[in-house]
Amino acid sequence: MQATLRKTATFTGVGLHTGRLTRVSILPQAANVGIWFRRTDLDDASMIPARYDLVPQSRLCTKLVAEDGTEVSTVEHIMAALVGSGIHNALIEVDGPELPILDGSAAPFVRAILDAGIQRQAAPIHALEVLKTVRAEDGAAWAELSPSTSLEMDYTIDFDDKAIGYQRRIANLANGRFVRELCDSRTFCRRADVEMMHQAGLALGGTYDNAVVVDGDDVLSPGGFRHADEAVRHKMLDALGDLALAGAPILGCYTGFRAGHMVTNQLLRTLFATPGAVRLVECTADQASALPGVGVKTADLAYVA
Repeated sequence: MQATLRKTATFTGVGLHTGRLTRVSILPQAANVGIWFRRTDLDDASMIPARYDLVPQSRLCTKLVAEDGTEVSTVEHIMAALVGSGIHNALIEVDGPELPILDGSAAPFVRAILDAGIQRQAAPIHALEVLKTVRAEDGAAWAELSPSTSLEMDYTIDFDDKAIGYQRRIANLANGRFVRELCDSRTFCRRADVEMMHQAGLALGGTYDNAVVVDGDDVLSPGGFRHADEAVRHKMLDALGDLALAGAPILGCYTGFRAGHMVTNQLLRTLFATPGAVRLVECTADQASALPGVGVKTADLAYVA
């Protein structure tokens, strides 16, 4: 069965790039509505569907731009929290151009969703079954989607900074594994990148409390990493949020090497543009039970930092 929230979840936070304090509400929606965004700070702003083909090229975050130009950015963490909590239908109202960064992970979003409660809906779940392997590349970075009976991930990163270095993680995201293992992993960056973004007028809301900042061998953020492989876990979190813009859960294996937002979005575009690569199916009981978020409960947050 599909799911939405039992009641509205509301919270505030600062945008990573704008530095602006923003209020967000996640509202329950009827079955088969899907995930939508609405800017409450704009008069007559259009509703923006959470859809991959509304994403312009961007390396720093995932942005949605409606046909009338209305935009909302940094949607990847809340999208990961929704799909990772098993939510299919919701309206996200935000009174600014950017979702708040909070602690740099998806855990605060997950807590808000689970505190609001999950309402099952009397409607079947439809999923996108990957039938052919497709690939997207950007220089040395690449990502693939290949056939699988559930959503799996195999992600590798390789950074010169020894504080991060080479990391690989493989996971089947069935049955709440996202909440228990990935949702608290924070965004990370190099100090040199922070300085460059500040010079460009970006990352105005960035602090050592909402991102893990490294400089060569050193981790500059207080407390260091939450997990030895927190960096690759966060990349998997981002990928899940970006894949959620496909419009339905994916039954397939995502393999990524140094892949970022732009590569994952191009991968979805390639998937839908390739004849016979994907089909929409009504999930069987076994398929539905293996989707991310099915069976998630508040107690799962005990695993989270």
